[in-house]
Amino acid sequence: MGNYFGYERISTKEERGLQHFFRQDAALKKYAEKHRINFVRIYGDDSSGKDFDRDEWIQLEKALHEDDTIVFKDLSRFTRQAEEGYRKYLDLINRGITLVFIDNPTVCSDYITKLIDTADQQNIVTRTAMEGIVKLMLIVELDRAEQERLHLIRRTKDGIAASHKKQGRKPGTLDKMTPKLRNDIELYLRDRSITQSQLMKKHSISRNTLKKYILIIQEEAIK
Repeated sequence: MGNYFGYERISTKEERGLQHFFRQDAALKKYAEKHRINFVRIYGDDSSGKDFDRDEWIQLEKALHEDDTIVFKDLSRFTRQAEEGYRKYLDLINRGITLVFIDNPTVCSDYITKLIDTADQQNIVTRTAMEGIVKLMLIVELDRAEQERLHLIRRTKDGIAASHKKQGRKPGTLDKMTPKLRNDIELYLRDRSITQSQLMKKHSISRNTLKKYILIIQEEAIK
C-alpha cells in the first residue's frame, strides 16, 4: 500500500482574500479522518493553475511512487487547464498514482481508470469515443469550478457595491477600524471556526458594522 499526500493550491487575489487554504485544509482533514489515513505531507502552492510549473507541485511529483495517492479538495486545485491537465492526469495514472478529488468523485482516477480499461478492450472506434468522453468529463468539471469561482467574485463585488451605496461612504474607507479588529477579521476569513458573534462581543460592535468591515477587507483583497 502506498503513501497518501495532500495537495492544495490558491492563485488569484480573490482566493487569497476569500478562501486562503482553510477550506482545503478542512476538507483534507475530514477526508483523512473518514478514511482513517495519515498524509505523509500536504503540499501547497500559491500560484496559477494554468500549468504545472509550481514549486510545491514539482516537489510532490518527485516524492511520488507507484501506488501512492494524492488527495485534492477539487479538480481545479489540480489544474485549470483542460488539455495539459488531461495529459498530466493520464501520465500520473499510468505511473500507478491514484488521484482523489473530494468534490468531484466522477473524475477520481479509480472511476476513470475503469472507463479507460473498458475502452482498451474495445475496437478503435469505441476506444476513441471513450477517450473523448473521459476528456469531456474533465473539461465539464473544470468549467463548473470556474463558473462557481466567478459567481463568488461577482457576489462579493455586488455586496461591496451595495454596502458602499447604503452607507454613503467612499470605497475603501475604514472609519475607526482598529489594527486589532482588522487582524481578527483577517483571521476570521481564514478560519471560520471563529464566529461573527465572537468578534462582535470582543470589539463591542454591531453585526452590520462588522459586515461592513468584512466587505472592505474583502474589497482590498480583490483589487
